[in-house]
Amino acid sequence: MSVRPSPAIAAIGIAALLASAGFAVAQSGKGAAKVDSSREAGDSSGSFEVSGVDVDVRGKNAEAARLGGWRLAQRKAWGMLAQRLAGRSSSLSDSALDGMVTGIVVENEQIGPNRYVARLGVLFDRGRAASILGVGGQMMRSPPMLLVPVQISGGVHRVFEGNSAFAEGWGRFRTGNSSIDYVRPNGTGPDRLLMNAGQVARRGRGWWRSILDQYGAHDILIPTVELRRAYPGGPITGVFTAGHGPDNRMLAQFVLRVNDGNALPALIDAGIARIDRAYQDALRAGVLKADRLLITEPPKPEVPVEETGEEVPIETGETPVVPTGAVYTIQFETPTVGALTGGEAALRGVPGVSSAITTSTALGGVSLMRVTYDGSQASLRSALQARGWQVEEGAGVLRIRRGGANPAPPPPAPPASSPIPESGADGPE
Repeated sequence: MSVRPSPAIAAIGIAALLASAGFAVAQSGKGAAKVDSSREAGDSSGSFEVSGVDVDVRGKNAEAARLGGWRLAQRKAWGMLAQRLAGRSSSLSDSALDGMVTGIVVENEQIGPNRYVARLGVLFDRGRAASILGVGGQMMRSPPMLLVPVQISGGVHRVFEGNSAFAEGWGRFRTGNSSIDYVRPNGTGPDRLLMNAGQVARRGRGWWRSILDQYGAHDILIPTVELRRAYPGGPITGVFTAGHGPDNRMLAQFVLRVNDGNALPALIDAGIARIDRAYQDALRAGVLKADRLLITEPPKPEVPVEETGEEVPIETGETPVVPTGAVYTIQFETPTVGALTGGEAALRGVPGVSSAITTSTALGGVSLMRVTYDGSQASLRSALQARGWQVEEGAGVLRIRRGGANPAPPPPAPPASSPIPESGADGPE
């Protein structure tokens, strides 16, 4: 088929080429398309995707043939989308299709001097396409699912450690037609530390819950591929497994094979598409349910209280007793330090005395003591006298000394005529 695009068509084709630059890079010959592995490249949740559109177009030059092939792919993809969603054929003008197409994905292409042969994918705006076809633009979506892709090659398990063809394949996977809400980490920063092959084998809900909170997800998807190579550059066999949940419960498993070692991206892309269908089937069947311990934190166990049946009073401690009573000043002789301490101890032992503190010390003279007594001055005097003290009373002051009676008067002096006894002689009887 020969197509000769007009200048307007050429301008639209160039715009489509620029729009698709972020989605795919053409690859001549065999193998899968080299798609940008960034997260933005695979994020097509706002588009309907139709893949596997074959075109074979001739033109006056290579560029004209390529633009004509993209035009033809839009028309054929729209008919395929209408048949899939509405169950009937439909056709639109090229100008209407230009307003709905959000990108062209080059899966495989061969460009000649005046011929263009390719397999393309077309992305349509979900809202506009649904309104024209009369179908609901919204589809059933799962809760956010954290994706942890595990690749096993040569006995080594890896997620984001180093280069992983499986992780790159999930990066370029477009989720426009999937009902699974994938949360796909970029594999940078803390991703390699939090999500590694060792984490997949852990069953602790607490640690998984912390990881899900950081990425805003509710559940875990663990797809796994084991790559088996016959020899370098030779056939590759991939064993794909769709795992789910912190226990990595297997939902589906299948085996794919390619004969060329360079076709590894095609093998990965085909396996990811089948894993996605397995997850969607599990969602529709009600199997893809989140573990309740991942959503809510379990309550802490209550500490049992042993009941003995007896009421035991709780001791809150003794209340400090503040000394109360009248304060009196005691004067007492203190010829030595022993007399000072002995006087304090003797006064503290008197009933009714709550404190006895020396306020003025005069060794060899009369010291002052402040005594707090619960009673009158007369009763304190009687208590001191009962303990053998000689007491002299004044206004608020008591003078005490040892001895129960007045001291005996000194003996009279001998008469002057009496002879003085010699030293060593016996005294008068």
